[in-house]
Amino acid sequence: MVMLSLVSCSVSLFSPPISLRLHLPPVTALCSHGSFPVSTFQTELQPLLVSVVNRRETGLVFRCNCLTSPINIASQTETETLFSLFRDIGFNEEETEMILTKNPDVKSSSLDKISARVASLKSLKVDGFALQGLIAKCPTLLTSEEFDLVITFLVDELEGRLEPELVERLLAVAETSVLLSFNQKVRLLINNGIPKEKISYVLSKVYLNKLLYQKSVEDIERLISFLEPFGGIGIIARRPVILNSDLDTQLIPRVEFIKNLSGEDDFATGTVLRRLPAILSYSVDHMNSHVEFLKSFAGLTSEQVFKIVHVFPNVISTSKERKLRPRLEFLKDCGFDSPGIFKFLSKAPLFLALSEDNLSHKLCLLVKIGYKHRTKELAFAMGAVTRTSSENMQRVIGLYSSYGLSFEEVLAMSTKHPQVLQYNHTSLEEKLEYLIEYMGREVDELLAFPAFLGYKLDGRIKHRYEEKLKSRGENMSLNKLLTVSAERFSKSSADKIEVICL
Repeated sequence: MVMLSLVSCSVSLFSPPISLRLHLPPVTALCSHGSFPVSTFQTELQPLLVSVVNRRETGLVFRCNCLTSPINIASQTETETLFSLFRDIGFNEEETEMILTKNPDVKSSSLDKISARVASLKSLKVDGFALQGLIAKCPTLLTSEEFDLVITFLVDELEGRLEPELVERLLAVAETSVLLSFNQKVRLLINNGIPKEKISYVLSKVYLNKLLYQKSVEDIERLISFLEPFGGIGIIARRPVILNSDLDTQLIPRVEFIKNLSGEDDFATGTVLRRLPAILSYSVDHMNSHVEFLKSFAGLTSEQVFKIVHVFPNVISTSKERKLRPRLEFLKDCGFDSPGIFKFLSKAPLFLALSEDNLSHKLCLLVKIGYKHRTKELAFAMGAVTRTSSENMQRVIGLYSSYGLSFEEVLAMSTKHPQVLQYNHTSLEEKLEYLIEYMGREVDELLAFPAFLGYKLDGRIKHRYEEKLKSRGENMSLNKLLTVSAERFSKSSADKIEVICL
């Protein structure tokens, strides 16, 4: 009876054996009723209960966990704090238990260390679902020493410049040992000239696993050294995927092909690579097929092909059948021979790469103002308008018409100075307005000197016109006003002013 009055019991019914769980209040609580001194409890009751616990009756097992040493309050508090920390991240208790089971080191690690690691990740903008997913996938992230070095590098040396998505990809690497080389490789890129503010862009374009697992620090050093005579790290900064390429089987053969085509000219080869680093993405077979096509179909020499590649490397990426062949056939139809084709493409290489819609719209506009089909004049006009949009070109023609110029007059101007159809329509309107409203000239003067429209309004036209006003030379022709050298123009103005003063 004494036992029943002191012990709170709960019985769970399962298939035999049946467990009887005894929950005792703390020793001090038992003694507070004055029934037993503490010593009596320890010497008499505790052995009695232990014997009861160890005794097996029919299908009954008694288990008691209450007579152990007093609860470790500090340990319980740390556990609660740990669960609270995981709760703040977004994990429920069951998910936290799974993580702790998967990585027991978390329990034995300092709470301050784990909290600091979480804070560092948040400072790298890895938070919310991203942080939750990263820890669930890789709980060693909270305790591993390798991660200490990488996270410190990301926070302190890179100043948190990496994009959060890139940080997630990096820290999700299964083998943390390979992360130790990450710091070295990134330092190598920075020390060779990649600005810190661009390092996130560079790394986001690289196959991260290849950089970590397949590229050694020595491999990257060799690659940078090989490209040094042609632009080096600047090429990598513009085209980071070059770091994915194999130096011996891909980069060296491709660069050597371009260099051979250039006549072993390192500087010219470097110019091509700097203008279009993506050219290194194409195989030697691909580049050679384009070169041979231009030589056979257009009758160009290797030297001429390289000169075109030099000014417009994108010719290597242009489809032979969809663009190169029909454009070259167009030039042949307009009467160009091989030297003529080379001269045309040297000045207007973009003609080879424009879309069919772009060219067809411009062709219609040129025919509309009077150009004839299959003529060199039409081809030259097409070459002149490759760097403007068809929409701008249509507005320019409409602007000329609004100032009273007929299509025949526009044709005459563009034949004499083809660039008049490619100028920006807004700046063109400002020049026409200044010519008529402020200079008091007639628009017909443009027929004699259409190049007037190519000079800068503020930098040349206004300055010279205002200087001539001072010397009463406002009736000077547009041609003479703008084409005379600065020295002769200044001397002429000074002489006139002197005569006026006398």
